[in-house]
Amino acid sequence: MGKPDSPSPPNPIDSARAQTGTNVSTSIANAFLNYTNQNTPDGSLRYDVTGNYDWTDPSTGSTYSIPTFTGTQSLSPQQQAIKSQTDAAKYNMAGLANNASANLSSTLSKPMDFSGAPAAGDVNSLTGIPKAATTFADVGQQQSTFGDAGAITKSYGPADNFSADRARVEDSLYQRINPQLQRDRAGIEQRLADQGIRYGSQAYSSAMDDYNRQSNDARLGVTAAGGQEQQRMMDMAANRAGFENAAQQQEYSQLGGRASFANAAQAANYSQAAGRAEFGNAGLAQQLQQSQIGFNAQNANRATWMGEQYAQRNQPINEISALMSGSQVSQPNFVNTPSNQIPTTDVAGLINSRFGQDMDVYKQESQNYNQLMGGLFGMAGGAMKMSDERQKENITPMASVFAVDPKGKKKKLPIYEYTYRNDADKRRQVGPMAQDVEKIDDRAVSERDGIKYIDTDLVMGSILRAA
Repeated sequence: MGKPDSPSPPNPIDSARAQTGTNVSTSIANAFLNYTNQNTPDGSLRYDVTGNYDWTDPSTGSTYSIPTFTGTQSLSPQQQAIKSQTDAAKYNMAGLANNASANLSSTLSKPMDFSGAPAAGDVNSLTGIPKAATTFADVGQQQSTFGDAGAITKSYGPADNFSADRARVEDSLYQRINPQLQRDRAGIEQRLADQGIRYGSQAYSSAMDDYNRQSNDARLGVTAAGGQEQQRMMDMAANRAGFENAAQQQEYSQLGGRASFANAAQAANYSQAAGRAEFGNAGLAQQLQQSQIGFNAQNANRATWMGEQYAQRNQPINEISALMSGSQVSQPNFVNTPSNQIPTTDVAGLINSRFGQDMDVYKQESQNYNQLMGGLFGMAGGAMKMSDERQKENITPMASVFAVDPKGKKKKLPIYEYTYRNDADKRRQVGPMAQDVEKIDDRAVSERDGIKYIDTDLVMGSILRAA
């Protein structure tokens, strides 16, 4: 195995020449593909190569022959006859237009006369109308208050309960019945004494209980009569207060009615005044509208007259323009030819890509070679290196190098990547196996304690001779 050679880089001039040649060839092929001859009922279209010209690439100096194309359009016999007739008619109309244009000089040399134009609308007819009314006469203020109808009666009678009147009635009744009650009590006590019934006995207590009940009933009657008198007085006072409040409410309603009537009259006056103002404004608006209609009618009449004058002046010019425009012959309608494009080959890219691949291979081979040489040269130094295959593991073949046996015959010596069995770090090593070296030159291998060793001086001498 020798040291690899680096690939030669591509010549940029050669790459540019190859790329330009490919582009030119592709462009010419595309032109022949897309210049399609066509035939229609109205005519035909034909593309022909009518020449060539040489073009020199300024970057490479290469010269290329480029074809030139000519597109020829031909009308059908019928369309050609129509074109000839149309050309003749257009020639005649051009002559008429030429003669008519000579007469325009006298017409255009005279300025337009607007002395006979109708008068325009008078703006003063719109400004003399009176202004619209924005206010109207005062119809008086709306009444928001009215006269006092008096205070509402909220209480009646002395302290509102007539207790004094009740007390007087009860006193009068008690003054009447008290002497009688006292006489009745004295009579009962005398009657009981005559009967021998003494004070504190059961008969005495029963007789006095009957008396007391009669006496209480009489007093309760007095209290009831006093209450009836008090209620009668209160009812009379309440009736008087209700009558006074009803009278106050009636007066309040009468005052409110008069105020409402006054406000209704004021509102009617306001509506009438506003109606008169609106009627006046409507009359002014109608008058303004009539004046505006008259103003617009005058302006329209003048505009019509002016349009007729301009039409008379422009008519000869329009006639000449019409004569010069003429009619157009029908042209054949050709279809759009499908565009077929041959893709251009990127020759320069392919060349550079191949160079990149060659460089990658070269880098990989150089890396392998450097790794191999580093492992082999690591054996130099005249020492005996243990290289017994039986003491190695994780063995991976890498390459082969040429070696020379003692008779001068060239042979291949395999090189491996491996680790030693007794190496706890499992470091990767590169080198040959003692068994393979022994087959080439047994003088370079010795054995101690059943393990084969290599004489690195003899091995490197063989390898160097091969290089």
